[in-house]
Amino acid sequence: MNHDQARYGDDERYEPLLSEKDTTSVDVDEQSPLPDDLTRDSLELPGLSEPEIARHYTRLSQMNWSVESGPYPLGSCTMKYNPSFTEDVAADPNGAVHPDRSEASLQGTLEVLHGLQDYLARIGGMDAVTLQPPAGAAGEFTGILVAKAYHESRDDDRSEVIVPASAHGTNFASAAMAGYDVVELPSGEDGRVDLDALEAAVSEDTAALMLTNPNTVGLFERDIVEIADIVHDAGGLLYYDGANLNALLGRARPGDMGFDVMHYNVHKTFATPHGGGGPGAGPVGVVDDLVEFLPSPRVCETESGYELCEPDQTIGKVHGYQGNWLVLVKAYAYIARLGDEGLEDASAKAVLNANYLAEQIDYEIPYGPFHHEFAATAGDRDAADVAKRMLDYGVHPPTTKWPEFVPEAMLTEPTEAESRASLDDLAAAFNAAMADSIEDVESAPSKTTARRIDQAAAARNPRLSWQALGDEE
Repeated sequence: MNHDQARYGDDERYEPLLSEKDTTSVDVDEQSPLPDDLTRDSLELPGLSEPEIARHYTRLSQMNWSVESGPYPLGSCTMKYNPSFTEDVAADPNGAVHPDRSEASLQGTLEVLHGLQDYLARIGGMDAVTLQPPAGAAGEFTGILVAKAYHESRDDDRSEVIVPASAHGTNFASAAMAGYDVVELPSGEDGRVDLDALEAAVSEDTAALMLTNPNTVGLFERDIVEIADIVHDAGGLLYYDGANLNALLGRARPGDMGFDVMHYNVHKTFATPHGGGGPGAGPVGVVDDLVEFLPSPRVCETESGYELCEPDQTIGKVHGYQGNWLVLVKAYAYIARLGDEGLEDASAKAVLNANYLAEQIDYEIPYGPFHHEFAATAGDRDAADVAKRMLDYGVHPPTTKWPEFVPEAMLTEPTEAESRASLDDLAAAFNAAMADSIEDVESAPSKTTARRIDQAAAARNPRLSWQALGDEE
């Protein structure tokens, strides 16, 4: 594929900031009620016309990449296309209500939130759901706090959480933040949980096992019933990381596998934006025994309508009000529009697309059979270099170097969004990047807006806040 990404300006300066294009001094109202030492005499604002501003943002979009531009196969990220109708739903002015209004005047809003709770509970095989956590990782942390409260209510002092080596880094962090010691569980030779290793790891100190199913390389934990029995027999709880739920929709439910608590990544499974820092949402579902420990309040249905209710042994609030409405309502709209059959079809296509793509690329894939994603290996080449070369072919590369137990891993998840033609283009980029000369690969990318970056220098001299060009400090 022939691809040259847009470049404006020179190597040091791309598209200028609006304030650098033109500045017009605007007089400040002298009648300001603020003290003189807090006001300015004039304000420097860009004096630009509408077409100049439109061109500026168009150029920025041309120098960027998104799922609207092409495939975005980052493994373990589920970068699916978010349909625009959910934005229309979120923009409905009827949803712009203050959460401190009376419950009687919020019945429509509460009905939507209660409906989402029910949708998620049914999808996950859970008995109750809270919508408060403001992100996936926050939901994960909340779920572990709920598990901890459950054990404490039984005067059961447990100090350890078991986490597989292939787990997301947030699993380790959430357990540690909740005050637990983390026991890392090595993967078996087949890439799944090793039952013998799990038997050796569990003890009377085990509070929970955190597990993703399918796991990080797309493998379904076929021994999940035995895994649940081992953990439960030791008095622990089984925690489901919802990172890969997109692979199971309509065909399997965590609750039916024996999981006690889970979080939902609505930005991955239910097409809400990947927040880039926020706002987000990470609902948490639990089985009956844990319902009374959920954050407060929850939305409950009564004979007279919907109201906010307080779980008896709640862990308290983890976010203001009922979470981030504008994110939650998008998830609700997505689930409602697709329905049971649509969700199952989307999941099946995600699995089909991953398996089709894997058949088209000339890479070794150590583990299988897999579901929604796979971990190819770049072999004797550096996976990061191969990924950068793929950029020159007009596609976004997969996740590289992770999971660590796959050498030079290229973790790939095309999602259900891609057509066969799109997957063929992606496969061609995979194969071309691997076939190119080592010189071309190690100097890539050469056709993108930003060319090859000195990663070592960036690591030694990180700049984590905005700086004007030329500023040394």
